[in-house]
Amino acid sequence: MTAQVHIPSLLSRAGAVSALTLAAVGGTMLAPGAVTEAQAAPAHAAKALNIAASKKGAPYRYGATGPSRFDCSGLIVYSYKKAGKSLPRTAQQQYNKTRHIGASSRQKGDLVFFHSGSRVYHVGIYAGNNKIWHSPKSGDVVKLARIWTSSVWYGRVR
Repeated sequence: MTAQVHIPSLLSRAGAVSALTLAAVGGTMLAPGAVTEAQAAPAHAAKALNIAASKKGAPYRYGATGPSRFDCSGLIVYSYKKAGKSLPRTAQQQYNKTRHIGASSRQKGDLVFFHSGSRVYHVGIYAGNNKIWHSPKSGDVVKLARIWTSSVWYGRVR
């Protein structure tokens, strides 16, 4: 048995009562900052993030796509392939293939593209707390690092 609620009269009686109370009466409860199921990061993104993190300490090598050496986009190709998604080889191609999102919508497992003007030159995988897993440069290793610039774009693998 479902209760019928006449919303206009409920609203007029509610006055300054919070929208959360009204939402609860209507059967939908959204607290500030809550993530709905539709907004949750896709399972493949979480898996790709875990795979990238598991490569901590693997040496950088230009053009390498794993399993023991990586360049920046090679780490992304490898991680997402293991998670069941196919991506193109370069950071620019990966950016072109993803669904572009704003910083406020980024989630763990999304891709972070570093750019100069319209040219993408580096990519990492978002780990939360303004950090990425990436393979930075020759002589370095796969590691967790803070995003060091505001010249970034975000993309979500579909």
